[in-house]
Amino acid sequence: MSQITASEQSTHRRDDVPPGAELADPPRGRNPRRLRVTRSTLLVRAAQLALVVAWLVAWDLTARNQWITPVLAKSPKQSWDYFTEAVGNGELWSNAQATLLAVAIAWVLASAVGVVAGVALGLLPTVERILAPFLDAANALPRIALAPFFIVAFGIGTSAKVALASTLVFFIVLSASRAGVRSADAEWLRLSAVLGAKKHHLFWKVMLPVATPAIIASLRLGLIYALLGVIGSELIAAENGLGQLIAQYSSLFRLEAVYAILILLAIIAVALNQVMGAVERRLLRWQPPADH
Repeated sequence: MSQITASEQSTHRRDDVPPGAELADPPRGRNPRRLRVTRSTLLVRAAQLALVVAWLVAWDLTARNQWITPVLAKSPKQSWDYFTEAVGNGELWSNAQATLLAVAIAWVLASAVGVVAGVALGLLPTVERILAPFLDAANALPRIALAPFFIVAFGIGTSAKVALASTLVFFIVLSASRAGVRSADAEWLRLSAVLGAKKHHLFWKVMLPVATPAIIASLRLGLIYALLGVIGSELIAAENGLGQLIAQYSSLFRLEAVYAILILLAIIAVALNQVMGAVERRLLRWQPPADH
C-alpha cells in the first residue's frame, strides 16, 4: 500500500477546509459587538440619570427662589414628604390599584375586540369601504367629551373608566390590525395561491405573520392610552383612582401632592412601556435585528 507523503496530507487538509476558514482566528474573549452595545447602553443610562438630576435641581431652585407663582412653587422635598406619607397610610397604593385594574380591563377587552375587528375588515375590503367613513367619524370624536355620558350611563365606578379608555384603545388596535393585514405582499399571496395554498393557509402563514409586528406595536401604544383614558375619566368623576386624587388635591391647592402623583404616573407609564417593549422583543425575536 502506497504511503501518503506529508506534503500530500497537508494538501488534503487544506482542500478540506472551506475557503477563507484558515484565515479566521478562533473566537477569543468577549464579543466586540456585545461590548459596544453594553457601553452604548451604559452611556444612555448615564445621560438619562444626568437629565433627571438636572431636572430635580432646576425644580428645587425654582421652588426656593419663587420664580413662579408661590402656590405652584412646591419643592421636590415637599412632594417626597407627601409621597412617603401617602405610601405609609396606603392612600397611594389603594388608588393606584384601582387605576391599574381599570387600565388592565380596558386594555384587554378593547385589544381583543380591536384585533378581531381589524383583521376582519382587512380580510373584507368591501365591508371596510362601507364602514370606513363611520369608523373615521367615531375615531375623530374627542373621547374626553364622552366621559360625562359614560359616567351617567355606568356610574362613577370602574365601568365608566373602562368604557372611556376602551374607546381609545379600540381604534388604535383596529387601525393597526387592519393596515397590517392589508400590507401583505400581493406577490406572496399570488405565489402561495399558485402553489396550492388555501385561504386559511394564506391567513395563518402569510397575512398574520406580516400583520403581527403592527398589531403588537399597537398593543404597546394602546396600553399607554388606556392609562390616559382611565386618568381622564377619574379626573372628571370617580370613586377612587390616581386621577381622582389629582382632582381632589388640585381643588385644595396642595400642589406638592399633585406633583408627586404625576411623577408616579410617569413612572408607571415608563414601566408599562418597558414591559411591553420586552414582550414585543420576545414575541418578534424571529425578525432580523435592526442595524444601529
